Amino acid sequence: MRVALDAMGGDFAPKNAIAGAAMALREFPHLKKLYLTGDEAQLTRELKANDCNDGRIEIVHTTQVVEMSDHAVEAVRRKKDSSVNRAVDLVKSGQADAVVSAGHTGAMVASTTIKLRTLPGVERPGIASYLPTEHNVCVLIDAGANVDARPIHMLQYAIMGTVVSQQVLGFKNPSVGLMSIGSEDQKGSEFTKDIFKLLRASGLNFRGNVEGHDLFENPVEVVLCDGFTGNVVLKTCEATASAVFRWLKRELTANPKRTAGAFLAQNAFRAIRNKTNYETYGGSPLVGVNGVAIIAHGASSPLAIKNAIRVGCEITEKQINPRIVEAIQQFNEKVPASAAQPA
Repeated sequence: MRVALDAMGGDFAPKNAIAGAAMALREFPHLKKLYLTGDEAQLTRELKANDCNDGRIEIVHTTQVVEMSDHAVEAVRRKKDSSVNRAVDLVKSGQADAVVSAGHTGAMVASTTIKLRTLPGVERPGIASYLPTEHNVCVLIDAGANVDARPIHMLQYAIMGTVVSQQVLGFKNPSVGLMSIGSEDQKGSEFTKDIFKLLRASGLNFRGNVEGHDLFENPVEVVLCDGFTGNVVLKTCEATASAVFRWLKRELTANPKRTAGAFLAQNAFRAIRNKTNYETYGGSPLVGVNGVAIIAHGASSPLAIKNAIRVGCEITEKQINPRIVEAIQQFNEKVPASAAQPA
């Protein structure tokens, strides 16, 4: 398995990127090659700091970095020697099987879409994020790649999310829920109503509309949103989980009696934190592009980077892209093109 890591991408790059890369090399023997794109002097310094001289590493020197203030498409066109562009180029040339970046999400989406193109039958890529619930882990798609989606894009997201749920999470017949403001069929905007009609006729295991509370009280395996809504939902959930643990820590250390009780329950608290911690899941696959691309959290820790690399290997090994192409093709054969477009 060969992975290209945008080592200059992220709020704490290259420090956390290199520390995570070192962890991945120690723990994943099937990782045969790890390309690190970025400023060679900085990357070499961080590798020494992590006492990492693994022969599987190859540094690809770059002279530019995409800043968070950069316009996504312009960054791809004007910063051709940026760390994210060069990492994507390695996948395009076949030197790497997957690309991982914790940098500018828009630039990653634009670079992979422009350079790798989309899979046959897929119009727009979507970010498939893993969201832990009380009973399972669901796929939230799209989590921010396409904020101006059309109904046909949403239908394709549902198909791709179903494939990821089946192949990665192991659900045989994942249920799909459309995020809306009410569970009733007639609730929602004209946009969601059009999508509802497509999903009902799609042959997918469509359960209908779901609301925010259904994510945890009555979860489905695939939660379908446009990129704007999905990104808001995901970040709200992440922030809420983090806030709850801060509140717990403050209250449980308020007096000796509470602290003693917390000590006895520390394993339970640790298990819940691990389940809700984004670091555990590492990164989100950008599905629909003709290559494997993993988007990690901007504030990714070394552990999160390590797990993002793991996800890149996992998506590649499980042949997610060929399965998506097959699922889209099967759908198109069953449903006429005219029926896949709302009236």
